[in-house]
Amino acid sequence: MAKWERGRLQNDYARVRFPLAPLMKTILVTGGAGFIGNHFIRYYLRTHSGAKVINVDVLGYAGNLENLRDIEKDKRYKFYKADIGDSQAMSRILKKEKPEAIANFAAESDNNKAITSPVDFARTNVLGTAVLLEAVRQYSLQTASRLKRFHHISTCEVFGQLPLGSRTSFSEHSPFQPRTPYNASKAGANHIVQAYFHTFGLPITISHACNNYGSHQFPEKVIPVFAIRALQGEQLPVFKSSRNKREWIHVLDHCRAIDLVLEKGRIGESYNIGSEVEKTIDQLADGILKILGKTKDLKKIIPDRPGHDTRYLLNSSKIMKLGWKPSIKWEDGLRETVEWYKNNANWWKPLLKKSHSKNY
Repeated sequence: MAKWERGRLQNDYARVRFPLAPLMKTILVTGGAGFIGNHFIRYYLRTHSGAKVINVDVLGYAGNLENLRDIEKDKRYKFYKADIGDSQAMSRILKKEKPEAIANFAAESDNNKAITSPVDFARTNVLGTAVLLEAVRQYSLQTASRLKRFHHISTCEVFGQLPLGSRTSFSEHSPFQPRTPYNASKAGANHIVQAYFHTFGLPITISHACNNYGSHQFPEKVIPVFAIRALQGEQLPVFKSSRNKREWIHVLDHCRAIDLVLEKGRIGESYNIGSEVEKTIDQLADGILKILGKTKDLKKIIPDRPGHDTRYLLNSSKIMKLGWKPSIKWEDGLRETVEWYKNNANWWKPLLKKSHSKNY
């Protein structure tokens, strides 16, 4: 049996919560059985005592109800197995639950899978989002219930890449220049979401986050891949361009930011969510090996992935003006995350067979 304690950082919600009154009595979360979605559901239930959360997830390979085992009996939580691309199913759920807000986390997100199955990403991320938006629009037209917010969770990768030596960062107004099928599908979804605001007046907001880390992340992403391989005494696959940089944010800080955008974000606009913490793949591997007491000779250089971006960095000044800033220090968050994987092998071992790649 896996240990379900979230750890000191992730349990201390009171310490990091914004002092905001709950705006939404019922919020529908798509993709809530995934990594960021399950953390957001738990965060929302614990910080909005009067709220009800509806989780809709198709339970694809990365969707895992084990992530929500500890809240499945909470009367304020309800789960539906459904695809956001199924118009009839989404319409039924909307009419029955009457959510005041929707947070759309549902997405295909594995860049390696996107290279081998790019159409799946267009189908889920673009068409699925479009079907969901249309179901929401029809729901709003046919009922007296008025949706207060449709929030779409996107990624910094829609903006493309920055040169390694650059001092610039991506703003909310930076042009979309995606370089992989996954990035392109998320950019396409953003355009669809914005179109439903401009054409139909749907009350949307969008957020672009940098790389997330934390517990319960499916073992296809770099931190769980490195942690699990190190724990098993296996080599860590470090891309040839080992100096490429990524910006990292703890998943709980991301959840806090989304909550704030839901309550204070301006309709029709987008918000970057970043930490300004940049790490190379080499630094990431070294940090995880140090935490686990392993030597650096476990690192193994492998060829770069096609479309491997050099660097992402977000300018997050816009959301910071709303009162948000990251609160979890990188060193603390990484150590707790790695130790969670160390203590929860029963959670991740069954998932290794489902992963599309061991090279993140």
